[in-house]
Amino acid sequence: MHALPAAPAAPPRRQVLVGTTLAGAASLMLIAGMLGVWYVQRSRVRATDEPWLPEGVVIPEVPVNVMLLGLFTLLVFAQWAVHAARRRDRVNTALALGLVAFVGIAIINAQAFVYSQMNMPVAEGPYPGMFYAVTGTMTALFVTGVVFTAVTAFRALGGRHADDELVAAHALYWYVLTTAFCAVWFVVYVVK
Repeated sequence: MHALPAAPAAPPRRQVLVGTTLAGAASLMLIAGMLGVWYVQRSRVRATDEPWLPEGVVIPEVPVNVMLLGLFTLLVFAQWAVHAARRRDRVNTALALGLVAFVGIAIINAQAFVYSQMNMPVAEGPYPGMFYAVTGTMTALFVTGVVFTAVTAFRALGGRHADDELVAAHALYWYVLTTAFCAVWFVVYVVK
């Protein structure tokens, strides 16, 4: 008697990558919606011939530009982690993820420095509230990215050598955050 051959193995479902894609799309929509509200508020204030930026408020541009450049550097490290994870190179994966975490924390620190240098109370008009809402949301997304980096490092270095999908999802999340911050950088920090 002859038996039928076994069915082929099911293709990977890539749940982490799909979930990260959905979370990234939601993050982009959140930031895009907040920037839309920013433009509406700015148009309303400018229609009344009042200044949008309160008197005496100076946004330090150097740390903001360092944040933007830091994000592009972070992307190189995140992609390095993906490359190393696919080759099962634990040392380079650990180094790359450590550098991603380091630069992510440095970006959060730069945003905190911007807040401290601006010394702007929230109740001074519509601009401070919108500024803190948009940049605070972006900072919260950066904190989430650093936590995602820690979880990725824990799993990738803790024995899951074949879990390169998580490292790829981690890199995707940082790509999404970089895209969102480019928009925030241009609208909030450059155009004002």
